[in-house]
Amino acid sequence: MTSPACPDIASLGPDPAPSTQEGCEDCLATGGRWVHLRLCLACGKVGCCDSSPAKHASKHAAESGHPVIRSFEPGETWRWCFVHQTMG
Repeated sequence: MTSPACPDIASLGPDPAPSTQEGCEDCLATGGRWVHLRLCLACGKVGCCDSSPAKHASKHAAESGHPVIRSFEPGETWRWCFVHQTMG
């Protein structure tokens, strides 16, 4: 049995332009460090993953209401919906 597709992931259009190519936008501003990068698929903000000290991607999703991110790591294309806790 398969679970139904996440409506937030299913409704995505083209990826927005990333806010930066250099790393986590907030870590760059504060001198922080990150482990992996995530791209907000609503606005293009680049944030750090939950393995990073500041968890900026999750914080951005919670504060903005933007539900879906994708990996911003080379060669990775997976997406994650915070609302439905679903990968796509």
